[in-house]
Amino acid sequence: MQPADHILTAEEFLHRSQQEFAAGDELQASEKLWGAVSHALIAAAQQRGWKHGSHARMREVVRGLADETGERWLREAFQGAERLHANYYHGNLTGQSQLNDVSQARRLTLRALELVRGYPGQ
Repeated sequence: MQPADHILTAEEFLHRSQQEFAAGDELQASEKLWGAVSHALIAAAQQRGWKHGSHARMREVVRGLADETGERWLREAFQGAERLHANYYHGNLTGQSQLNDVSQARRLTLRALELVRGYPGQ
């Protein structure tokens, strides 16, 4: 997949996660939101020629974007997205902590997509 394909997939997963949360399926919504984050970060990594083929590499992508932009909150937001990914398997997020992680993951997705769209040559 090319960056443009990952952008479309991230947007679709972001939309589907909202639908799943509205329908009350928090497990599927969590995983869709994790997918949105992942695809947005993959697009950013591909543009920059960064490796991105593992979960550990995705953390490196986030660190790289945080360094590039000076936006340290990206790292914390990624940790929230990771908790949502784990929530798919364990169903252990509830209440305010889940709301915070959802908010952070959505914000991270949208910011990563902005960075992709604003990247030189895009």
